[in-house]
Amino acid sequence: MKTVGLTGGIAAGKSTVAALLRDRSVPVLDADRVARDVVAVGTPGLAAVVARFGDDVLLPDGALDRKALGRIVMADPAARRDLEAITHPRIFAGIRDGLARLEADGHPAAVVEAALMVETGSFRLYDALIVVAASPDVQRERLMAREGMDAATAERWMAAQLPLADKVAHATEAIWNDGDLAALEAAVEQAWARLAPDAPAQV
Repeated sequence: MKTVGLTGGIAAGKSTVAALLRDRSVPVLDADRVARDVVAVGTPGLAAVVARFGDDVLLPDGALDRKALGRIVMADPAARRDLEAITHPRIFAGIRDGLARLEADGHPAAVVEAALMVETGSFRLYDALIVVAASPDVQRERLMAREGMDAATAERWMAAQLPLADKVAHATEAIWNDGDLAALEAAVEQAWARLAPDAPAQV
């Protein structure tokens, strides 16, 4: 089974591309969903997080308080590394298991969607990489509309990300999303046809 990573710049349209692929019967694993699953209530992952960070990172119902944990790791690089040491191996194992199930089900190709795939280097685990990109003006306008922020705040968010050119440099296929949905649909179908000619996207 051919494996394809999917990532992109902030507000470039990665999630939209993932949805378009799913609509065309291409299986897409969402790394964010796997990350939530590995620290769900009752999992060894959550137990390990609580052992390291204490009960203050739990909500009253026993679920992980992501905001509380986020405040801790944002303020303490060592704490962030500890969290990554707990979660990353479990996330990668969850993705491997998901891909194995898809392969066992006979899928000729599958996609793994993750925002930080280039930053973590995990894109190297896959046979190919799709990067969804957009011009800075388009990214800024989408961020302002989506998050209700002003232009200066949008610029700060964009500046905090890995430069989009660095992601595109690793791409097997770069999909530029500066136009409308119809243009994006066409670009996705063309890119997928090149990447996985034996696994055509089916509407």
